Amino acid sequence: MPYSSAILQAPARSEGISGEYGGSHDAAVIAEPSPEHSVHGRVVVLIPAHNESEGITETVTALSRQTRPPDEVLVVSDNSTDDTVELAKRAGANVTETVGNSHKKAGALNQALSTVLPRLQEDDFVLVQDADSVLDPEFIESALSHLAADDRLGAAGGVFRGQDGGGFVGHLQRNEYARYARDVRRLKGKCLVVTGTAAVFRASTLRDVQTARLSGEIPAGDGRGGIYDTTVLTEDNEISFALMHLGYKILSPKGCTLTTEVMPTWRELWNQRLRWKRGAIENCVQYGLTRVTAPYWGRQLLTMVGILVTLAYLGTIIWSLAAYGSLHIHPFWLALTGVFALERIITLRDRGPVRQMIAGTLYELPFDMFLQVCHGKAYLDSVMNRERRW
Repeated sequence: MPYSSAILQAPARSEGISGEYGGSHDAAVIAEPSPEHSVHGRVVVLIPAHNESEGITETVTALSRQTRPPDEVLVVSDNSTDDTVELAKRAGANVTETVGNSHKKAGALNQALSTVLPRLQEDDFVLVQDADSVLDPEFIESALSHLAADDRLGAAGGVFRGQDGGGFVGHLQRNEYARYARDVRRLKGKCLVVTGTAAVFRASTLRDVQTARLSGEIPAGDGRGGIYDTTVLTEDNEISFALMHLGYKILSPKGCTLTTEVMPTWRELWNQRLRWKRGAIENCVQYGLTRVTAPYWGRQLLTMVGILVTLAYLGTIIWSLAAYGSLHIHPFWLALTGVFALERIITLRDRGPVRQMIAGTLYELPFDMFLQVCHGKAYLDSVMNRERRW
């Protein structure tokens, strides 16, 4: 199905955003790029934010330090009740507020894109960034260089570190993120998901996604032609599937690094990971078994096997204690424990030798079990079709 004329036509000059947001906003004017940046077109940053007063200033300020500064920074305040709007303006961002949005981040982005995207040329770019993430100075420049080098690269996403804080649970997440970054680096940027923390898209690519939703080539989401699917729990995972089903590649280049928030409590971490894991499962079901989703189904199967192995391991320990009153672990399990300890040490190289050696004590094992229990619950919730919570 073709785009409407509003989508196809780009005005000769910038205009204020109006319509769905109600009224024109000077904050929404898209600036013309400076001459040295015109080779890559304009870069517009969209930052959906709900009550992000604690970190929005640092998030916006970091964008002014980019080696390739954006041409427009637009904070999309979504039902905020704190001073997010005022702080974002004070930091130098333009601000607009959603109207009647009940679809969280995806809905906020769809409202913003419905007015921003028609005003962009084909060779312009959109950076979608979380309000609790801080980009390193070369992020935009690195993303643009990779997108310019490959027409089939649908998005350049970030490689993230965990922010300081959060006590012990924050420390565990920083270790986890360091291992993820190592894996992406070893795979030369190949990634499973365009992370929602920060990613750069061509304007033309986002239009392709919209067209494909309207034509039924990919899931239509809420059926209103929004670029992000508002019916899912993990919009970043879903749009990654959408891009790959349209023949695009996704990448997390080594220069696209950032720092993102860690969950400060076990309860908040549980809620976050339950949403992530259930969302990933349901995205696989949503798209079915295809050449794109086959590796993701395989990972789900491996996760299930891992849960069963963990249960068997714990069962062996419990049986040994019950039968002998002490630990008598089978050599197979001892060898497996040794391999696991070695993996913990090697994969934490980015965190320094002290943390590597500490990791060899397997103190993170309860954290891994915590995540497996969370994943098991995600499977159960999906099968039982329980109410989904953000």
